[in-house]
Amino acid sequence: MRRARQRRSHSSSQFRYQSSQVELTPLPLLKDAPVAELHDLFCKKLQQCCVLFDFLDCVADLKGKEIKRAALNELVESVATSRGVLIEPLYPEAIKMISVNIFRTLPPSENPEFDPEEDEPALEASWPHLQLVYEFFLRFLESPDFQPSLAKRYVDQKFVLQLLELFDSEDPREREYLKTILHRVYGKLLGLRAYIRKQINNIFLRFIYETERFNGVAELLEILGSIINGFALPLKSEHKQFLVRVLIPLHTAKSLSIFHAQLAYCVVQFMEKDATVTEHVMFLGEIEEILDVIEPSQFIRVQEPLFKQIAACISSPHFQVAERALYFWNNEYILSLIEENCQVILPLVFGTLYRVSKEHWNQTIISLIYNVLKTFMEMNSKLFDELTASYKVEKQKEVKKERERAELWRNLEDLQERRLQSLTEASRNQKNLQERENTTKSQSETSAANTT
Repeated sequence: MRRARQRRSHSSSQFRYQSSQVELTPLPLLKDAPVAELHDLFCKKLQQCCVLFDFLDCVADLKGKEIKRAALNELVESVATSRGVLIEPLYPEAIKMISVNIFRTLPPSENPEFDPEEDEPALEASWPHLQLVYEFFLRFLESPDFQPSLAKRYVDQKFVLQLLELFDSEDPREREYLKTILHRVYGKLLGLRAYIRKQINNIFLRFIYETERFNGVAELLEILGSIINGFALPLKSEHKQFLVRVLIPLHTAKSLSIFHAQLAYCVVQFMEKDATVTEHVMFLGEIEEILDVIEPSQFIRVQEPLFKQIAACISSPHFQVAERALYFWNNEYILSLIEENCQVILPLVFGTLYRVSKEHWNQTIISLIYNVLKTFMEMNSKLFDELTASYKVEKQKEVKKERERAELWRNLEDLQERRLQSLTEASRNQKNLQERENTTKSQSETSAANTT
């Protein structure tokens, strides 16, 4: 259950509002404007929407807030439904309005231990207007009239970098809009693609090795899932390096559970693109998804380290880890791969399966192991019997060795005890001898004294 906590007492927009400097007055409706005046009125409404308000004060500037909200709604509707609205002079005004409203310094989290799975996120106070700005931006990018050749003058690298920084917003509603918008920018402005990938790469590296905090990892991975899906073959060295140097190390993050589904999807996309990257990926949480798409020839290359790791997981005292590993035998395709390579795989896991079946504390795990052993026996009864006999021989050797070790310790203890007894006896004899010598000496001295 989520822990309720008091919402942030300040907003990222509180230091930027300007309503005291500009008083808004209603403009004519766009739908009522003559065609000759439409673009000029559209431009004026864009400029009007550059005025910012303090949304922490619920009763301040109510008139101005309502005028701006109505203007934003009009702009969204006009871009979404009308053709011929987006002419060249409107591009800088549109991007300026978007930038003024969305680009701001995100405040630090008031809760340093913020857990997205447990805590309520801090919501953006200016969302009533901010949402409409994002909606306008999205409609702007998706408009049939949108011209990338004009937009690229204003949606440049600096703009994209600021856009990516906003992914650290705690407000999930904002991150959802940002995800869709950045995907559209990537798709329409081809010249920014490499830069976007590079900056996402940098964000992830900072997250992994420096901050360990960034709210938008899951959303950025969702975008990357689509990007990876569009990679041309053969994969570029840059893309393979991204898998090895960024996606795989992301598994070490403490907050992995928050974005694991998106991360696994990205890794599987790489697998489907190029089977040769399989050898770089060895994480239990994704193994089944990876094995579902792996080629038999690539499976052979990873089967030994893979099943050594699976054997280690089966022997885990944490029953959910063991259970997850044993479920691989329920997957028909994986089972077919195991059967084709039974000669290699069975010896790797047999000893663990046999031992854990006798020792594990959880009855469900024991039942699953018996099912796996039965499956192996049906696959290759001859090998199974050989391994069973070999295991028993080895077990007998271990028992014998343990018995010999125990016997050796007993002999050493007996030897030590005899030695101690011998030393004690020698010490006692030495003491008695000394006492007799002292007595004889004393008697001699007494006899001599009497003679004198």
